[in-house]
Amino acid sequence: MATHAHSERWTYRIARGMGLGWRGYVFRERHVSGWIISRGVPAMGVKAFLWLAKLVLLGLLLYITFWLALLLVFAVAAAWVAEHSTRQDESDFLGGKTEELDHRDSLSYHPYNYNDDPDPRFEDD
Repeated sequence: MATHAHSERWTYRIARGMGLGWRGYVFRERHVSGWIISRGVPAMGVKAFLWLAKLVLLGLLLYITFWLALLLVFAVAAAWVAEHSTRQDESDFLGGKTEELDHRDSLSYHPYNYNDDPDPRFEDD
């Protein structure tokens, strides 16, 4: 019997679960390495293969983590830009004021191409 009572905090339960998971992993790894050795593969080859598998898995995990972190950074940056962009007035890329141009004043205007009111300059005879 324990001399102190464990307060079942969430940290204690998480640590206990991680310990049980680690012991289960070590058990399965020993089981797999024993099975491979029983098939005639040298013990050093099995050990090297398991280390290589761990390194590949770690590299894959780091690769995925990098791209997810980069995606998160871009999402936060886009949210920040969207929050801090205030459009005060219409201006061109040099900061000058732009005027809303009437498309009827353009050189290639014809009322047939637009859904406009009839233009007196283009009366059908």
